[in-house]
Amino acid sequence: MKQKSVLTRDDVARILDHARAEAQANHWAVTIAIVDDGGHPLALERLDGAAPVSAYIATEKARTAAMGRRPSAAYEEMINGGRVSFLSAPLTGMLEGGVPIVIDGQVIGAVGVSGVKSSQDAQVASVGIASLSSPAPFDIGERPPYLDQNRTNVG
Repeated sequence: MKQKSVLTRDDVARILDHARAEAQANHWAVTIAIVDDGGHPLALERLDGAAPVSAYIATEKARTAAMGRRPSAAYEEMINGGRVSFLSAPLTGMLEGGVPIVIDGQVIGAVGVSGVKSSQDAQVASVGIASLSSPAPFDIGERPPYLDQNRTNVG
């Protein structure tokens, strides 16, 4: 019998806290959605100033990444590359910003973000996911310390 990790409530809270901190550090008004491996919602947070439609889009990006077992950007790239048949796929979040959560080679969920440029949405989602392997928690509202590695401030 195979075994698979699952997201706990604490995992979901940690992902959401880190993703929120990244968005707030960049002054991005986004919605963050976290789903399980079947695309079922575990958390949704719409930050102040985020458009109401971003709640729908973020959730669909997360579902697409979870059920497709790949970043939602992969579908956008396929369609832009000429594989327009993917437009008829039963997924509606085929834009960058949905990132699967992979543990031990298994997709256990996904994070979807909507509200800014697609690459920035993906950045927020990726920071949240990276928190699952970060060594120590940080104070909520502070920028995670691992983000400042390899970055230089230009004043």
